[in-house]
Amino acid sequence: MNNTKLATLGAILMLAGCANLNLFPPFQKPAVETPAAWPGLPANAKAYDNAQWWKVYGDVTLNQLVEEALSHNEDIVIASARIDEARAQLTLADAETDPTLTATFTPSYSRSTQRGTNPLPPSFRARSRDYMARINASYEIDLWGKLRGATAAARANLLATEAARDTVRNSLTAQVAQGYFALLALDAQIETTRRTQETRQAALKLQQLRMQSGVSSEFEVRQVEADLATVQAQTPALERNRTQQQNALAILLGRSPREVVQGKVVRGSPAAPAEPVVPAGLPSELLLRRPDLREAEQRLIAANANIGVARAAYYPSITLTGYFGGESNSLADLFVGPARIFRFAGELLQPIFNGKRIGASVDVAKASEQQVLAQYRQAIASAFRDVQDALAAQQSAREVLVAEHAHVDALQKGLTLAKLRYENGISSQLDLLDAERNLLQAQLNLTEAERAQRAAVADLFKAMGGGWNSEQEAKSS
Repeated sequence: MNNTKLATLGAILMLAGCANLNLFPPFQKPAVETPAAWPGLPANAKAYDNAQWWKVYGDVTLNQLVEEALSHNEDIVIASARIDEARAQLTLADAETDPTLTATFTPSYSRSTQRGTNPLPPSFRARSRDYMARINASYEIDLWGKLRGATAAARANLLATEAARDTVRNSLTAQVAQGYFALLALDAQIETTRRTQETRQAALKLQQLRMQSGVSSEFEVRQVEADLATVQAQTPALERNRTQQQNALAILLGRSPREVVQGKVVRGSPAAPAEPVVPAGLPSELLLRRPDLREAEQRLIAANANIGVARAAYYPSITLTGYFGGESNSLADLFVGPARIFRFAGELLQPIFNGKRIGASVDVAKASEQQVLAQYRQAIASAFRDVQDALAAQQSAREVLVAEHAHVDALQKGLTLAKLRYENGISSQLDLLDAERNLLQAQLNLTEAERAQRAAVADLFKAMGGGWNSEQEAKSS
C-alpha cells in the first residue's frame, strides 16, 4: 500500500473518530423544586376550559368582546407575524442541510490584441465566441451536526415564538375582562349617584316648601343644597373615568380610530362566580404549561443547541461540488457530445489559526445559555409568586365583597330608621343626611368590591395560564 492510500485511509479514520464526538449532548430540563399542590384550597371548585376560561362569568357580551379582541388586537397581529418570521427562519436553517442546484448560461464574445507583448500568431483569429451552459451542484456533508444543530435551534425558537403569542393572548383576554368589568362598575356608580341626586333634589324641594310654610329653617335648606352639590360633584369625575375606560377597552379590541371616538362598547349582565375557581389538590406542575414558561424553556433549548453549533466550527467542513454541461464556440453545437464538460470535486476546510474567534464564539454561546437558564428559573419563581398573589387577592376580594354587602344592608336599614326618627322629630335632618351619605358611599364601595372580585378571578386565570380540566390534572399528577 503506497503512502497516498495510507494517508487517505488515515484521514477517513480520523474523520470517523471525530464524528463520534458528542458536540450536541441531549437537552436536560433543569430541575426545579415545586410544591405538590396549592395548599388551603376548597375542594368544591369546577374545572374550566383552558382555551375559553372567560366563559366562567356567563356573560355573552364579554365572550363576544374577547373574540373581537383576539381577532383584531394589534399585539396579536404582531405576535402572529413574529411566528411567520420564525417559521421562515426555520425553513432557511433546514434548507442548509439540502444540496443546492443552480443553472448557468454564459455566452461571451471577445477579441485578443495583435499588438501586445505576446501577439497572436497570424493563424489565430483575434475574435472569438464562446457559449457555456452548466448545472452546478454543491452539498456540505454535515458530519458534526452543525447544520442539524442550527435547525434544532431555529425549531426551538419557533416554538418559543408560538408560546410568546399564547402569552400575549392570555394577557389580552384578562385585560379585556378586567376592562369590561371596570366599565360596568363605572356605569353602576354613575347610576347610583344619579339616583341619589334625584333623591336629594326631591328632598331639597320638600325642604323649600317646608321653609316657605315656616316648618323648617333656611339652615336646613342649605344643608340639603350642600349635600346635593357634593353628589353632583362626584358625577363628572365618574363620567370622565368611564369615557377613558371605554376608550382603553376599544384599543384592546383593536378598533379603528373612528370607532374609538364614535363607537360604544356594548354591556351585558355578568354574574360573579359563586364557587372557588381552584380545586384543592390541583398539582402545581400544571403551572409549568404557562405559555411564558414554555417560551423560556424553548429559548433554553435553542441556546443549548447554539453551543454545539459554535463547537462544530473547530472541526473541518467537507463540501462536495460539481457541474455538468457543455461549452462550444457555436450555439448550435453546445449540447453535442464533444462539447460536454463536467467536474466533480471535494473540499475539506480545517481552521488552523483564526485569532481565537471560534473559542470566543463558544464562550458567547455558553454565556448566552447561562443567561437564558437564569431567566428560565426566574420565570418559574415569578409564575408561582403570581399564582400565590392571585389566590390571596381572590380570597381577600371575596371577603371584602361579603363585608360590603353586609355594610350596605345595615346602612339601608339604618336609613329607614333615620327617616322614621326624623319624621317623628326624634333626630335632626343632619342625622338623616349622614345616613344617606354613608349609604351612597357604601353602595359605591360595593360596586368597586364586585369589580375587584371579578378582576381577581381574571388575574388568577392569567397567572395559571388559563383554565384546567380533569384530564390536565391527571396528566400533571
